[in-house]
Amino acid sequence: MSKIMFDYTKSILERVSFDPTLFCKELEKAIKTLLPYEMEQLNEWLSTFIIEKPELKQCLVLVKV
Repeated sequence: MSKIMFDYTKSILERVSFDPTLFCKELEKAIKTLLPYEMEQLNEWLSTFIIEKPELKQCLVLVKV
C-alpha cells in the first residue's frame, strides 16, 4: 500500500511542477502523509527531478531538516 502512496505523491508533484507555489503546497502535504523511509525515497527523487526544474529548488527547504 505504501508504494502506491509514494507513486501517487510523485505523480501529483510532477503534474503541479509548472507552479512552484502549488508544488510547495503539495510537497507539504506529502511530508505529512509519507512514512520516514518514503521521505528518504522522495528526497532522492526530488534531487534528480529538480535538476530539470531549478525554479522548484526553493521547495527543497521543506524536506531538508
